[in-house]
Formats: sequence, structure tokens, C-alpha cells
Amino acid sequence: MVDFAAALCQTRGEPDMRQLCSRKPAVRTGGRRPGGRRWRIGLRIAGAAVSILVLVAGCQRAPPPVLPPPVVAVAPVVATNVPIVLEYIGQLDSPQNVEVRARVEAFVEKVLFTEGTVVAQGAPLFLLDTKPFLERLEAAKGGLAEARAALNKYEKDVARLRPLAEKRAIPQQDLDNAIASVDLGKANVQTAEARLKSSELDLSYCDVRAPAPGRIGIKEVSVGDLVGKGQPTLLATISQLDPIWFYGNISDVDYLRGQKIEKELGLRLDQLPLTLILPDGSEHSEPGRWVLGDTAIDTSTGTLRARAVFANPGGVLRPGMFARVRMSIDTKTPRILIPQRAVQELQGHAFVWVVSEEKKSVQRSVKVGPRVASGWIILEGLNAGERIVVEGLQKVTQGGAVTPMTAAELAQAAAAHADATPKAATP
Repeated sequence: MVDFAAALCQTRGEPDMRQLCSRKPAVRTGGRRPGGRRWRIGLRIAGAAVSILVLVAGCQRAPPPVLPPPVVAVAPVVATNVPIVLEYIGQLDSPQNVEVRARVEAFVEKVLFTEGTVVAQGAPLFLLDTKPFLERLEAAKGGLAEARAALNKYEKDVARLRPLAEKRAIPQQDLDNAIASVDLGKANVQTAEARLKSSELDLSYCDVRAPAPGRIGIKEVSVGDLVGKGQPTLLATISQLDPIWFYGNISDVDYLRGQKIEKELGLRLDQLPLTLILPDGSEHSEPGRWVLGDTAIDTSTGTLRARAVFANPGGVLRPGMFARVRMSIDTKTPRILIPQRAVQELQGHAFVWVVSEEKKSVQRSVKVGPRVASGWIILEGLNAGERIVVEGLQKVTQGGAVTPMTAAELAQAAAAHADATPKAATP
């Protein structure tokens, strides 16, 4: 410290305090000056203090540098006639899945169809063993003939006894018994006829035919299997494929958004054509339309189940396939569309950062409309020609200065910086 102070003093042309402190005082003849040692120590301490003060005065900090305004990416606000596109994920299903089941207990004798083919209504599918049912049919026919013969006898007895009862040749009770026998005979005939019809119906069930047109799936039984024992056995399933249904779940937010779009644009969403997007990304050739929406929101998922119908010529589409439907709404009015990343939300209110002509950032509240692809339609709060911040939102403050640059300017600056940076030599 003292050496540096001495050098500083010499630079400024000041006497070296160390030399001053090292000078010996004049000694008077006749005796030593009292307190000389303490006096020299005090001078040295005073010199060190002066050196420290000189150092502090010469080492004051320079003011901090002023940072330039942060660079942010901006985009112009443009009003354009962009359609509103809504997409929903769902699954295809057949309008009619008919389960072919055995109605009687019997053994399978023949399978009369080819799996996976289209069958017409009434086409033969299975043939069951008919022998037991033919026997029952013959027995029912015999029972009916017997009942009719008995009824014929009872009717003749009444015809014979009625004149005798009128002449009081026989007791009236005999005639009453004959009339009751006729009524009993008629009842027996009806019972026998019902048994005959039941036997004929059971026999017809042995010839299993397609109850509806459609594509038949894999058979569930084979020749020789016993079916219909205890419960109707599933034999095969026929699915109607043209037209085909699409079931999708619409969230309650999208449902309310759709109602708002209908009100604002004055149209009906169920009258707009739908595009079906298949699992491979291709589009179905036939347009569709919404036909049904459920009456209540599912409380477990917060969605509304809706159904759309599409023509399916050739049966290309199959039940169970996952797909999407796309609905495009032409607004026919220029609207402001901005990137979705430029919109921020706080406590339910949406806002954007607008760059003024003075290159200062200003927070602006906006009213957000429907979502279109990766952007939002802005209903209120922005005007065409303004500039909004799309990147670097964390750098802006209310009223703070910024350096706005478009995406092209940022790319150009990055390329120029890359060209100016020296590349490392390749070993």
C-alpha cells in the first residue's frame, strides 16, 4: 500500500510521505528530544491514512452501461377472409348390426354363406337338423284332426238332442251337457291349431336366413354344433355399411363455441357438409352431415355425443375404424387472424402485446373468437395494420422500449452473424 502511494505521489508531484516520515529530526545538542519515537510512529500512520484517501479518490466506479432495447419478433395484423375449420375425433359404426341367432335347439347341418361377403335380405345362411321338428309337426297335425273330429261329434249330439228336449222327451240337462261339449270341442280345436302353428314355426327356424341386407362377418358356429340350448346362440353378425355412421364426442366448450358461431354468422351447422378424414390421412370421397346430437352432456367426460352420416359405396369403410370429421365454415367477412402463440391469458382475460409507432410495447385486451388451425380469430381489440409481438413475450414490459423485427429480418440478421463469425480451422 505504502509503495503504491509513494508512486502515486511522485506522479502527481507531491512529496513522498514515506520520505517525510523517514527523516530524522534535528537533535539538539545537550540532550535527546523527549517522545521522538512516538512522534515518528504517528507520522507514519498519518501518511498511510493519506495514501488510502488518495487511492479511494482515484478508484471511483464508472457508471453502468445502458443496455439496448430487447429484440422481439413482430407480425402485422391483417384482416383476411379465412374459413373457420373445426375437427372432431370419433369412430365409425354401422347403422344396423344384426345378430343372427338360433331360435330353436338343434344341430347345425349346413353353412350356406361365405364369410365377409355381402348378403341380401332373406338369403339362406344356416340349415339346422329338421327331423325332430318334422315329427312334432306331424303330431300337431294329428292332434288337430282329433280335436276337429270330437267337435263334429259334439255338434251332432246337440242337433240330435235339441228336438227331444223341446218335446221334453229327455232331460234338459242332457242338452246342456251336449252344448258344453261343443264349446269344449271348439277350444280343443283352437289349442290344436296353435300347436300346429308352433310346430310349423319351429320347423321354419331350422332354415336360418338373413333378416337384413349387409356384409356378414365370421361364423360363430360350425357344422355339427348344438345351438339354441338354454339360450339363443349367436350364429353370425350382419352389418349394414352403406350408409355408415360416425360417432364423435364434442366438448362442452366446442358445443358452446358452435352455438356462438351459428348466432354470429346466421347459419345452421347441421346443414354444412362434413369431410371424413380416414386413419391414413386421406379424405373420404363422399360428404356427410350431422344428423343427431345427444340430449345431455356426459358428466364423466364433459362431452356431447353426436352422430354424422356418410355414404359408403362399395363398403370401403368398416365399423370400428377411428376417423375425424372436418367442418369448414366460410365467414364471407374479412376477419383478423393472429398466431395462437401471440395470445396470452390471465384470469380468464386474453391480451396481446402491441408495438406502437414509438417502438414501445403496450398490453392490449382482446376478445378471442373461434380457433382456426394454429391461430385465433380476434373479434375485438385489434385493428388491421398494427404490429403485435409473437416471440420474445417474456422480454416486454408495459411501456418499455423494444427493437421490433419481422421474421425475415431476424433470419437475415442471424445469417449475417453466422457469416461474420470466424469458423474454426479444420484439423
